[in-house]
Amino acid sequence: MSAAGQPRGDLAIRTLAMPADTNPSGDIFGGWIMAQMDIAGGIAAAARAQGRVVTVSCTDMAFLKPVKVGDVVCVHCDLARIGRTSLTLHVETWVLRQGEGERIKVTSADFTYVALDAAGRPRPVDAPPA
Repeated sequence: MSAAGQPRGDLAIRTLAMPADTNPSGDIFGGWIMAQMDIAGGIAAAARAQGRVVTVSCTDMAFLKPVKVGDVVCVHCDLARIGRTSLTLHVETWVLRQGEGERIKVTSADFTYVALDAAGRPRPVDAPPA
């Protein structure tokens, strides 16, 4: 959905933006937000693939609004595509300013993960790890 609507996908993680996560301007560092998105996507991808996954790409990253200290950061994931050994998730970050009010969409991107077997080789997403 759009920034004015509802988050796209399921809530994967929720955390609190803290002072240690700020950039020199006092906003939350974009790299920290991206890391939270990758963690959330990894959790969702591993659940769908029923095993280990690794991040292979992140595309269409858009930072729409700043995240502030004290914001509750909610990361939502929606399955966008399944390949033979990979899956792509659309990942959105929404915040509650100081934990209150309406949700605000602040970031979105597409993350692609590859399912791995026990030896670390790509495996079919729909096959359980060997």
